[in-house]
Amino acid sequence: MLRSFDLVMIGAMTATAVVTYGIKHTAELKLENVRKIESEIRLERDTIELLKADWALLTQPNRLERLVGVYGPDLKLVPTEPTQLARPKELPMLRSQLPLPDDVASIMDAPAEKKTDKVTTGSVKR
Repeated sequence: MLRSFDLVMIGAMTATAVVTYGIKHTAELKLENVRKIESEIRLERDTIELLKADWALLTQPNRLERLVGVYGPDLKLVPTEPTQLARPKELPMLRSQLPLPDDVASIMDAPAEKKTDKVTTGSVKR
């Protein structure tokens, strides 16, 4: 006859086998998901490479010159004049160089009034 210890050991072995099978099954599902995602990434990279090659073909200067010759009169295309290009000094100022609104300037100046006024003079080289 089976002793109680044998029954406990058989139960423990069965539970261990069930848990091991569950972990193995979960790992296989995760591996399948990883392979699926890797194949999607590979497909996206291939698509990007194909689109880059297609863009390189579409933007070839010879092709564009031909298209300008065919559709230029209909679209009224003209060459870009040098005066249409902006110089750096003609560009708008940087956001950091914009003057502050009055309410922000007054808030920033308020703590400065409480401080002692120490001004140091220095030579500026130009």
